Amino acid sequence: MSSTKFSRIHEEETQWLPFLKKALEPKHVNYNEEIKLLRTPFTSPGYHTKLRNVENVHPIRESLDYALAILDCHEDPYKDRAFEILRTILSLQDQQPDSPTFGIWSWYFEEPLSMMSPPDWNWADFIGRRLLQVLIRHSIRLPGDLEQLTSQAISHSCEAIIKRNVGPDYTNIAIMGAFVTLIAGERLKNRTYFEYGLERLTRLYDYSMQTGAFLEYNSPAYSTVAILELSALVMYSNTAEAKRLANEMLEATWLTVAEHFHPLLKQWSGPHARSYQTFLSNSHLSFLQMACKGDVSFVSDDEFLYGLEWYAQGIVCPERLYGLFTRIVERELRQDLPPYHEFRTRKAYTYMTPEFTLGTFNHNVMWKQCRNLLGYVHTGNQGRSYIQLRVLHDGYDFCSAVYTSVQEQASVLYGIQFALDGGDTHVNLDPIHGRMTASDLRIRLEIGSIGDVPAWKQIGKDAFQTYLGEMTLSVKALYGTMDEFSAFHWELVEEGPVVSLDYVLYEGDPTTIDFHAMEEALFMFALTLCGPDEESDRRSSLSISEHEVQTSLESPDQSLTLKLAKKPAERVVLFHN
Repeated sequence: MSSTKFSRIHEEETQWLPFLKKALEPKHVNYNEEIKLLRTPFTSPGYHTKLRNVENVHPIRESLDYALAILDCHEDPYKDRAFEILRTILSLQDQQPDSPTFGIWSWYFEEPLSMMSPPDWNWADFIGRRLLQVLIRHSIRLPGDLEQLTSQAISHSCEAIIKRNVGPDYTNIAIMGAFVTLIAGERLKNRTYFEYGLERLTRLYDYSMQTGAFLEYNSPAYSTVAILELSALVMYSNTAEAKRLANEMLEATWLTVAEHFHPLLKQWSGPHARSYQTFLSNSHLSFLQMACKGDVSFVSDDEFLYGLEWYAQGIVCPERLYGLFTRIVERELRQDLPPYHEFRTRKAYTYMTPEFTLGTFNHNVMWKQCRNLLGYVHTGNQGRSYIQLRVLHDGYDFCSAVYTSVQEQASVLYGIQFALDGGDTHVNLDPIHGRMTASDLRIRLEIGSIGDVPAWKQIGKDAFQTYLGEMTLSVKALYGTMDEFSAFHWELVEEGPVVSLDYVLYEGDPTTIDFHAMEEALFMFALTLCGPDEESDRRSSLSISEHEVQTSLESPDQSLTLKLAKKPAERVVLFHN
């Protein structure tokens, strides 16, 4: 990129430079002069890292964000610190061509690649992208040898990305890897990298735009990542075709975000293919405010949080969508997702009114990051509640549980089955092959609240009801069976602002649960949300055959029917039987 072009970019971003400096300032105190990296509190998603009971760590990614922000802010007193961080990070890349982890980094200084379980190959993309930003925006300021070492590390990242060659179903990494290889190809004049990056971007476009949605559908975390990466592609690439493809995907992504945003609740309507927190964070709201150039207000000035990685990426929401962020009427959204070998026919449904929003997938696994049944309800004044379905094995979300549902407006029929080829805490990293030891297994309907905490009341043998503002939430167990287990019961669990209605399948001494040995393991429920002038009772019916169970939910103006197999099976069978 020419210095003239970057000067123009810098001028366009001037509005946000004070916010970048404000976000950078508190980071300085956490710099470790000895290790030459940033120190942060340790958190773990439960996979990749084996670190436990550690208070602080020195992360590679956040340290590089810190160094880049120093350079972007022209903080000259800290310029040498940025260079020190760069040298440290470059030295931590696996640069041995014959190594199985060639081209990638570990997450933390404290945990080398050899200690991770397993190493995260995404770090070739995450760190490679940031190093490219350093090179593009600040090469003229880098010492000569550091510029050369940075270019070399980017090349190693490209080799790792090409070797791994993720498919278009891994949305954020597909985009990020395309950015790294395509832009590196342009910058380093490497035809192999460039052609691979453009071909990878084209594959993602062809795959996603057949339905107009990413497989990682409507994810607050990864939709913002996709917007950031696609915007950067448009900003930094010199290739017209790359810009065209990225712009069209940007348009589709922004439309999905805007259509699912609830202006009164300030929440991102479900369902979410992947999510890390159920209430929308100030960081996400700040991202939207920044993308709307501050013309649409989502948070107060005191709450606005500017992300270090947002600067000079060209992130702009189309003005024609501003109205969706400010006005809400009744809205119904139906979306087919791109085909996947397991989820060949996955669909998303969202129903929104000024008072609430409720969304579901027709089928999915019950991974911790999946929000397969997700609602938000206004509960008066500034109060709001979320409604989320979970399945827990010994207190952690159980990936071998399979969710299937049908929804029409504010009524949902849903069922939980069990896969013989699923994972425990992660979809792929810890397969249990249909067998596990458990002291607790339960299906949870969780309500988290800001404001008044609701109270459940039992209204029948297997039915419960609660009030969320002027809305009535009802849930009823329609069918439940699991070979050798029969003492199913309801249990209320209150943890501060979170109240859960649990359907307990097993609790007691650790026991072996073998889904292979079961002829039947199926649970089916009905859920409805009703306003003050609506009848909350929906007539349900049940039809049981040798291998399947069919449930129906009837009201004067709608009818829902769901039929599911009793027997556990592989995921692809459960999704498409």
